[in-house]
Amino acid sequence: MVEKHGKRQQDIILIVDDHPTALRMLQTVLAKLPYDIVTAENGERALEQAHKYQPSLILLDIMMPDIDGFEVCRRLKANEATRDAAVIFLSGLEDSDVKVKGFSVGAVDYINKPFSGPEVVARVQTHMRTKLLESRLARQNDELEAQNQLILATINEGIVNVSRNGLISLVNKAAEEQCGWRNHSLIDRPIADLFHDSDPRLLHDIVSLDQPFEREAIELQRRDGSTFPASLSVTPIKENGGVSGAVLVFKDITLQLEQEEALQNVAEELKSQRERLAHIERLSTMGEMAAGFAHEVNQPLTAIANYARVSVRFADQIEPRPDKLIEILNKMEAQSLRASEVITRLRNFVKRPVDGRLVLNPDQLIEEIVQLAEVDARNNGVQIHVDLNAASSEIFADPIQIQQVALNLIRNGLEAMSDSEYRKEGLWVSTQPLDHRVRFEVRDRGIGLAPGAEDELFNPFYTTKSNGMGIGLSVCMSIIKDHKGDIGFERLDVGGTMFWFELPYADPA
Repeated sequence: MVEKHGKRQQDIILIVDDHPTALRMLQTVLAKLPYDIVTAENGERALEQAHKYQPSLILLDIMMPDIDGFEVCRRLKANEATRDAAVIFLSGLEDSDVKVKGFSVGAVDYINKPFSGPEVVARVQTHMRTKLLESRLARQNDELEAQNQLILATINEGIVNVSRNGLISLVNKAAEEQCGWRNHSLIDRPIADLFHDSDPRLLHDIVSLDQPFEREAIELQRRDGSTFPASLSVTPIKENGGVSGAVLVFKDITLQLEQEEALQNVAEELKSQRERLAHIERLSTMGEMAAGFAHEVNQPLTAIANYARVSVRFADQIEPRPDKLIEILNKMEAQSLRASEVITRLRNFVKRPVDGRLVLNPDQLIEEIVQLAEVDARNNGVQIHVDLNAASSEIFADPIQIQQVALNLIRNGLEAMSDSEYRKEGLWVSTQPLDHRVRFEVRDRGIGLAPGAEDELFNPFYTTKSNGMGIGLSVCMSIIKDHKGDIGFERLDVGGTMFWFELPYADPA
């Protein structure tokens, strides 16, 4: 504050009287009080002094030439810089109408002339103390309001005060930001501006119910017309035994809903993966059981072959020689040996691989797996054709894993062609030596791949089959990458798909 004679500005008293004697007497009476005294001898001068010093108290004579005390008071109260000054009228008029008029224009007290010094001092001190208390109270209110605004500004939830008539009377920064409004432009707007197609009953309850209530999820509207989900809490404001309005606290729950949806999706995916892993575990168990069954079945097949061979020897000794019987026994021996070989290959395929890799002939590897796939070929009504050109090449690989990759691609191709009109053309499996690698290809004329499958085809659990698990091609890629090779596919112009993988040659060392 501006200092005046070592005093604060609020301790200044302005005395206004057109009689010099009265001015001096009042100065003398108030001289011992701890206030600075400023004087003016007419109304015009009084307005100038009041604007310059902005006194806390003005002793104002009513009867003055040019501008009387009533007009001076009106002008003081109309000016923002001087309206807070307390005005005490001085007059010798006893008419009560004069006093009423003085109070109506803004005076706080009235002193009759001739005045008593002690009375003037008592009234001045009373009003100065009152003025000081009012100033302190106003300052405390300003501080409290500033603290409230600071608190409201730091709260993440939107806070809105609504009056009984449904108009917004207070809004914090978070509410403005969430709803797209700025600079308190929501003030005096209807609360309905924040609600998007809401139930009219809700808007009625906001300003009418005398009990708090909550809504877990409602639609609020931004200034641009867009909406967002929010939680809402409404607390009524009660005054004089009735409801005068309500405080609304809301929070944008868009992120919360997105997180809940993401968690739900993750939970469903985890459940699905557990089911798939359980299925994989069952397949692994079945593989181990199949290896055991293969061993048990292989023994009687070997016995059948031996019995057939012995029977041929006995038949050779019969006269006349039963050629037809011997032919049948030879076929029996050949088919039992063939069945034994198939079971042996199946057993080798499903048993757990041993650590370490071998130098392998690519063509021989494919020939063995094609024989193993013949059952699937017959079931799908598709013939397998081979075009093997890498007999002189060698690769360093795990035979079981590479056969697993080749069998998976062959079976996929056979299934893709099972309902194809080009099924009679058959499935082609080929090998081709390249500069530094051997290329394996599986071509089908099936239904082809779905659009956009390129980005997800080798991802775990992606499948286009109604009963597929989506792990085959993912495992194939892992195996080939582990062998420092590459795997991919191409859509064929004539229809269907060609899957390929490449493996490096074995190191000559």
